[in-house]
Amino acid sequence: MTAPVETALVPEALRGGVLVAGAGVSGLGAARLLDAVGVTCVVADDNPANREKVAGETSARAVSTADATELFDEVSIVVTSPGWRPDSPLLVAAQDAGLEVIGDVELCFRLDRAGVFGSPRTWLVVTGTNGKTTTTGMLASIMGEASKDSGLRAQACGNIGVAVSDALVDAHRVDVLVAELSSFQLYWSHQLVPDAGVLLNLADDHIDWHGSFAAYAQAKAKVLRARVAVAGVDDAEVASLAARTGRDDVIGFTLGEPGPNQAGVIGHRLVFNSGAELQDLASVTGIEPAGIAGVLDALAAAAVAVSQGVSSQRIDDGLRSYRIEGHRGAVVHEANGVRWVDNSKATNPHAADSALAGAGEPGTVVWVAGGQLKGASVDELVATHAHLFRAVAMLGVDREIVLEAVRRHAPGVPVFVSESTDPAEAMDQCVRFAAEQALPGDTVLLAPAAASLDMFSGMSARGDEFAAAAMRHCV
Repeated sequence: MTAPVETALVPEALRGGVLVAGAGVSGLGAARLLDAVGVTCVVADDNPANREKVAGETSARAVSTADATELFDEVSIVVTSPGWRPDSPLLVAAQDAGLEVIGDVELCFRLDRAGVFGSPRTWLVVTGTNGKTTTTGMLASIMGEASKDSGLRAQACGNIGVAVSDALVDAHRVDVLVAELSSFQLYWSHQLVPDAGVLLNLADDHIDWHGSFAAYAQAKAKVLRARVAVAGVDDAEVASLAARTGRDDVIGFTLGEPGPNQAGVIGHRLVFNSGAELQDLASVTGIEPAGIAGVLDALAAAAVAVSQGVSSQRIDDGLRSYRIEGHRGAVVHEANGVRWVDNSKATNPHAADSALAGAGEPGTVVWVAGGQLKGASVDELVATHAHLFRAVAMLGVDREIVLEAVRRHAPGVPVFVSESTDPAEAMDQCVRFAAEQALPGDTVLLAPAAASLDMFSGMSARGDEFAAAAMRHCV
């Protein structure tokens, strides 16, 4: 069952018909949503199997992208899947024809704000280069605890939990959408102004899609248009973007002692400085994942929660009950005094930097790295953490780039490079080496600093292979 909809409240811009670009998960979801609200749509995709699925599951007409360009007169707007680049021929042609192009999340926001699914939801949006999923999970956990006081049901959605569209039509109404959004989704948003939005951090990522770091950062910074804007002020790029908004009400979060209108750390406590008083929020002890990255994510989630009137007790309860999902710093095996930590989600140097920062004492970390660097440099990463390494194992298409950085900045550290292109074999070789090198008290850390699709079906598969190999070789 789905929630009832008020089709008469569908915005005028959508009533003339919609062209959905892409028939993957997002495109199919958009088609289903448009079906639910009574809007006619055409879905364009060059994969026949995808078109068949759309035709079988929705009332939408499914066509090729070439055929779609002949149908611009039949639609009033285009909804694109987030992965479609701005220079995609169909999207460029649509814009040249005077059609507005929006994303699937933007579609959801417009329908919700129009009251199509009842009274509009509270939108709490999380974005950044790293830590999005953890912060979203923490905030959803906190808002779940807060529901005991407010009665308002919260749901993690977007790129975590369920699709935003599914949350909107849930028969058991979701009142608070805690949404993890990517730079792609934000790029294709125009009217999306969340009730609260947080920009965690920024580092080189998806430059191939956006064209430049400045364009990537600009897309992410759209979240700061929120009614309540929250920013990671320890990050120079984020602090600069927050300052450029011209707003004097941006809530900051920092690992240091907080200034007015900031969340920060004093002793072992998370606190919020309202400007008039210090509000004690929660203990640093027990936050998961442990380390600097986990504390920063907790501060961001707590700052948003404070802005929504959540009590300190509920914030503390929510953080205490939150448990990280797989591949984000979880200990997946322990034997012979060695901890094996899977942070396969560290798909760029910025994320790997956070993972390594809390990994262990000097000389106690065996680092497993490599994959698709996508043009990113690992030099600074290796130079910063070279003192931690007992040994380094490398795999993946850009393994030699990592090796060169290790040789420059940690020349005395034992290294192993897998030349295998078979994912299971390559990971097994790296883990066998790591098991031979690690001593009691050490940590073997998978924090690749690179994407996984050169060898694996995804970062989860990479992490699973790491965990399985650890159990084979360290018993």
